[in-house]
Amino acid sequence: MNTQKLEIVELPKIVDPRGNLTFIEGHTHAPFEIRRTYWIYDVPGGEKRGGHAYRTNHELIVAVSGSFDVVIDDGTARRTHSLNRSYYGLYVPPGHWRELVNFSTNALCLVLASGVYDEADYIRNYESFNALRTGI
Repeated sequence: MNTQKLEIVELPKIVDPRGNLTFIEGHTHAPFEIRRTYWIYDVPGGEKRGGHAYRTNHELIVAVSGSFDVVIDDGTARRTHSLNRSYYGLYVPPGHWRELVNFSTNALCLVLASGVYDEADYIRNYESFNALRTGI
């Protein structure tokens, strides 16, 4: 897996009549060591999450329940990825602006990250992000 390419990752799905099981392992399904896990839930209708980029942090984003869209901007184009299956994740390498939008009722967003929380790793201003991406 190319660790610098944004991509949808199909996660293992163990089908069982008693209920299905999916798992994620670092360096196997997530192309990085998982050092932090967090989840986003109870997002009010019309609200957005994210709205930033990372300098070094890698993420794997999964819709564990419900659905939402991840809007990715790499500095040259914006693409929307709809997540609505718990056995697919979106790998987002550093240097991509991301916003999470269109949360369904009771959506649960799981994020696996390569680093612990570090405010200095965030790029929270879109103009600063564009300046870094274009080298201005």
